[in-house]
Amino acid sequence: MAVTRYDTIIIGGGPAGITAGIYATRSGLKTLIIESMVVGGQSALTYEIDNYPGFTKISGMELGSKFAEHAESLGVEFVFDTIKSMSLEGEEKIFETVYSGSFSAPSVIICVGAKPRTLGLDNEEKFIGRGISFCATCDGAFYKDKTVAVVGGGNSALEEALFLSKNCAKVYLLHMLDNFQANDSMVEKMKAEPKIEYYLNTRVLNVDGDTNLKKIHVQDSEADTERDIDVDGMFIAIGRVPATDMFKEVVEMDKYGYIIADEDLRTNVEGVFVAGDARQKKVRQIITACSDGAIAAVSANSYLIEKNLKTK
Repeated sequence: MAVTRYDTIIIGGGPAGITAGIYATRSGLKTLIIESMVVGGQSALTYEIDNYPGFTKISGMELGSKFAEHAESLGVEFVFDTIKSMSLEGEEKIFETVYSGSFSAPSVIICVGAKPRTLGLDNEEKFIGRGISFCATCDGAFYKDKTVAVVGGGNSALEEALFLSKNCAKVYLLHMLDNFQANDSMVEKMKAEPKIEYYLNTRVLNVDGDTNLKKIHVQDSEADTERDIDVDGMFIAIGRVPATDMFKEVVEMDKYGYIIADEDLRTNVEGVFVAGDARQKKVRQIITACSDGAIAAVSANSYLIEKNLKTK
């Protein structure tokens, strides 16, 4: 099978990947972004973004669309497919996709981001897509005038609860700690919404139902009591884990699965760089992912020039 060659291949089309694509293409690199889902990554699932410069308020889907339009206008190419196999050894890195063929490049930028963290319950997997969701923006419309629960206590969880309260009859907000990790303004907004009923010190022990989720079994750790809450749906918002499984045993990671890189975002594998939420760092925001993407692309370009691998 023929292999299509590029100067750099970017794995992931979120803010880091798109920005890397923009900077790489502007540096004269023939650039491909391989994305398995939607452009914008996890940020595309965010209902409202109010901390990205230049936009007072914008939906994640709209911002992701603007990112993609910018990249495409410069000549960045996209393949929407799943990677079946890869080889990062040697000068030329090769990726084989399920449907779109094989692609190679002497430089790679990993921008795979992170995926939703689950609760680890016995019946959890059974009800994912059948009452359990990780995205209110995506699935909230299915629960119009119904009762749902949101699990979590950070900004994302409260944002999910507030979004769902616009159309749902009732929203339970369940958090296992004795205080919220969300910022004060978000907490005040949540408390002011009459449709939201919140419980602290509350741990989800199990979920149950028939073909679809019907109830949540919870424990009040302070009172040491247990009870069932009848719901039509549950949204889990307890953070994310790096989507780096395919790179295990290939690039160096910390114990949590985040890829380790230097300040130029070079990994321990020559020609392989990382950007965005998949890398080991303290702050994970859209703006920092974009910053990473720019740095990684500049570093990749420098590497190609240094090794005389850039397409003439």
